[in-house]
Amino acid sequence: MKILLVYPEYPDTFWRFRYALKFISKKASLPPLGLLTVASMLPKEWEKKLVDMAVTPLSDKKIKWADYVFISAMSIQKKSVKKIIAKCKRLGTKIVAGGPLFTSNYKDFEAVDHLVLNEAEVTLPLFLEDLKNGVAKHIYTTKEFPSIEKTPVPLWEIVDMKKYARMCIQYSRGCPFNCEFCDVTLLFGHKIRTKTKDQMLAELESLYSEGWRGGVFIVDDNFIGNKGKLKKEILPAMIDWMKRRKYPFTFGTQASINLSDDKELMQLMVKAGFDSVFVGIETPNEESLAECGKFQNQNRDLLTSVKKMQKSGLQVQAGFIVGFDHDSPSIFERLISFVQKSGIATAMVGLLNAPRDTRLYLRLAREKRLLKDATGDNTDFSMNFIPKMDYNTLISGYRKIISTIYSPRYYSKRVMSFLREYKPPKKKSLHFYPSSIIALFKSMFFLGIMKKERVYYWKLFFWSLFKRPRLFPLAITLAIYGFNFRKTFENYLLNIH
Repeated sequence: MKILLVYPEYPDTFWRFRYALKFISKKASLPPLGLLTVASMLPKEWEKKLVDMAVTPLSDKKIKWADYVFISAMSIQKKSVKKIIAKCKRLGTKIVAGGPLFTSNYKDFEAVDHLVLNEAEVTLPLFLEDLKNGVAKHIYTTKEFPSIEKTPVPLWEIVDMKKYARMCIQYSRGCPFNCEFCDVTLLFGHKIRTKTKDQMLAELESLYSEGWRGGVFIVDDNFIGNKGKLKKEILPAMIDWMKRRKYPFTFGTQASINLSDDKELMQLMVKAGFDSVFVGIETPNEESLAECGKFQNQNRDLLTSVKKMQKSGLQVQAGFIVGFDHDSPSIFERLISFVQKSGIATAMVGLLNAPRDTRLYLRLAREKRLLKDATGDNTDFSMNFIPKMDYNTLISGYRKIISTIYSPRYYSKRVMSFLREYKPPKKKSLHFYPSSIIALFKSMFFLGIMKKERVYYWKLFFWSLFKRPRLFPLAITLAIYGFNFRKTFENYLLNIH
């Protein structure tokens, strides 16, 4: 068999970092980990090629080469998926599809030959067996949440690592919480399933042996779902491996805010090489947190929690949402104030949407407030339901948040506030990355000369160089991020009134 694994195009959103990537001459932030893991599950003798459309175009020639095109996608990639399906149909190549988009919306994709849904550890072997016997079915699905202790190492050999800013691995699936707007538990359940210590070390070793040096993102929806195992087994093993390999990686991940309650866990993460964590803060409004069932964020000083993580050596990136039923027009100023005081440079603010079959989706359907399916895009100013707040007031307030927190003045002030307090450990090993030098000179030219925000760029440049020289590279990175956020929203802010 010849298998072409295709990852669809990804529109401009917070997570794409399209404009920032140009500074380091990379095409995409992360490779498609799901497809690479599936590639490892396919028979070894099959030929496999990867087309990540963020990196390379999908040509007719590549589709014709394949016996099957395997597609994995998220909801935000739906538009690109439909084009790929049409292209494959025109050229007569059969399609196998899976991943979150198809698992949640399989009825929208009757044209796909074989839908291998839910988690591939269960459904893919069934499909492969039937395919071998010439009786492959249209749909393979399961209610089982399998152990991931036998999940293979991703097939890194089919990836052009030079095109990506970071690599990625997965440690766990599932989340113990049940936020109303989130579909993670629908896809992966509440029970935390983890890989073994040996699996984690094998995955790190595979990246190392392929020549990767630099950032590694652990893609778990909540990395700290099983704190005990992390503290006793996983992090000590990672610390030892990193020391033996002379600290080739830095790690980032996603976690719930209760990480800030566990000093030992934060210290171990930093010692293992973690320097950033993405946290779903959502809102400073207690009533809205209660409304969406975000209990882990309630009855705590969110600002203090953020500062604890920053002071431990973890850069906090965060997601925020406006448009809850309990949001009043005061939420816009409150959120701006919170973001500025927190020093969270990478603050991603989106409008509330209801992914299909979430608790929020079902509630809004009962209340007859649903309008359409969510786009999955947290930057396109769209909502798929009728909000309680006046729609124009909500859009106007959201516009104000975006145009304020990403403005050069507010953004640079926030970055400097963060850098004053941030206390990362001293690096045990220094690695020289040519892309960092290229990014510095590009930023000096584009942000320091070509752009209107140059006065704020040079202020941050010299302030960090003389006041916090050890954090100078991070200051330049964050300056580039700020430019990326402004560019991402540029057209929306011009066209939405």
